[in-house]
Amino acid sequence: MSIQSAIETKLVEAFSPERLAVINESHLHAGHHHTAGGHDETFDGSGETHFRVRIVSAAFAGMSRVERHRAVNEALAEELKGGVHALAIEPAAPGEATRW
Repeated sequence: MSIQSAIETKLVEAFSPERLAVINESHLHAGHHHTAGGHDETFDGSGETHFRVRIVSAAFAGMSRVERHRAVNEALAEELKGGVHALAIEPAAPGEATRW
């Protein structure tokens, strides 16, 4: 299973979203420097390391922005400890304005 598929599955299970988009943005970060294994490397933009999560779920109703981000980070803790280097989160409750 790809990292993107694992993220999608875990978010569906945790939040039962009415809308969900998991976007692999790794290619946008080609040429950026990452520290890996104690040394600095230039990232080539391949793989599944940078994601944007756009999610609308009733589970976020009444939660602050920080609480929503923490909830998503907790649901994806395994991926964040593994190969995911960056995760941009755009959470919303139903009826709230979104950028997508």
